[in-house]
Amino acid sequence: MKKIAIYPGTFDPITNGHFDIIERTLVLFDKLIIAVAISHDKKPMFTLDERINMVKESVKNMPNVIVVGFDNLTVELARSYNATVLIRGLRAVSDFEYELQLGYLNNSLDDTIETVYLMPKLQHAFISSSIVRNLLKFNGKTEHLVPKEVQKIIGNMKSCTLQ
Repeated sequence: MKKIAIYPGTFDPITNGHFDIIERTLVLFDKLIIAVAISHDKKPMFTLDERINMVKESVKNMPNVIVVGFDNLTVELARSYNATVLIRGLRAVSDFEYELQLGYLNNSLDDTIETVYLMPKLQHAFISSSIVRNLLKFNGKTEHLVPKEVQKIIGNMKSCTLQ
């Protein structure tokens, strides 16, 4: 039986930190579903379709990864794909409390689904989507923070939609 994991998030946009977690998850699991949340509450900078496209472009050479959008409970999504593990990234102690509560919540909803926490490599630990978005608002340099495919997409969008 294949071990299937889901990596849910807003990915607004996907960063090198996310990509690092994706690569390391693929060492542990047979298949990874990257689930891009609609996330109305966070008011994303990029539309759901744009975020899905950025993730798909970033993982296009990874055959055992699929990218989906979602707007339901993560455990329901996991069940629909027969996934038994949720992947969550931890950059700092500040992430831990929120992620721990979320893990307990998900376990209370379905105790057959485990949460696995991975830390990005140290060189990516400071990267967050919100940092990237803030830099984009001020035309800051982001090439070192996002996958090259994402930088290309953002570069193409900058002239018409990011202001």
